[in-house]
Amino acid sequence: MTHPLPSDGPAAVAEPLIACEDVSLSFGSVRALSEVSLTLRPGEITALVGDNGAGKSTLVRCISGVHRPDSGRILFDGSPVDFHSPEDARDAGIETVHQNLALVEDLAVWQNLFLNRELVRRFGPVAFLDRRAMQKRAKEMVSALAVNVPAVDSRVRRLSGGQRQAVAICRAAGFSSRLVIMDEPTAALGVQETAKVEDLIHGLRDDGHTVLLISHNFAQVMRLSDQVWVMRAGRCVGGRRTAETTGDEIVSLITGARID
Repeated sequence: MTHPLPSDGPAAVAEPLIACEDVSLSFGSVRALSEVSLTLRPGEITALVGDNGAGKSTLVRCISGVHRPDSGRILFDGSPVDFHSPEDARDAGIETVHQNLALVEDLAVWQNLFLNRELVRRFGPVAFLDRRAMQKRAKEMVSALAVNVPAVDSRVRRLSGGQRQAVAICRAAGFSSRLVIMDEPTAALGVQETAKVEDLIHGLRDDGHTVLLISHNFAQVMRLSDQVWVMRAGRCVGGRRTAETTGDEIVSLITGARID
């Protein structure tokens, strides 16, 4: 049974941006998700934690349109949704920053920002890529999030790991997204670059984005998140307001061990 989150102010009475209600999914005989229920509050950072194989990534793939649940439902802004693909989720305003970032190293920053979303100019029946408009908009996107890259013309292959992560986050936030899902955004980064990416994540929240963060870094979870949901063996076993819990309590929910 999922432990409810306590109420604590205006965000608590706002309708959830995402609500999962008894979401279940199996792959053959393997039960990946079992009656998972949780909510994401608008304009907050929610952390989703649990051991490997707990069901975190599978749940995120349901929210982002990769998988369709066998039963239960997902509500977006109060209305049930049935995404058939990640494109459906993106059209609704749900963006995902994957661990592999999905950047093309031989393309420039601005080209990666507009990959599969290219702006065009039309002359009668003929369409041309509007490079100038995309470069201008890319500069605005990078500036808005204070992303530290040498220039939007820089090739991604010349960027550091933190800069690449920043470009991926910028792309996710730059197209009217309402929910940005991040899967281990700092797993391969050093201390300084991790701090910069965490600043970016805070910036997303400050700009009104809702963020769903998957992380095994408990210190990071406690620093960044407003609420935490815990997965174990395909179930959601608890939710806590971050300010009202401890790392020990979260670990006990993950493992099922009792705190002495």
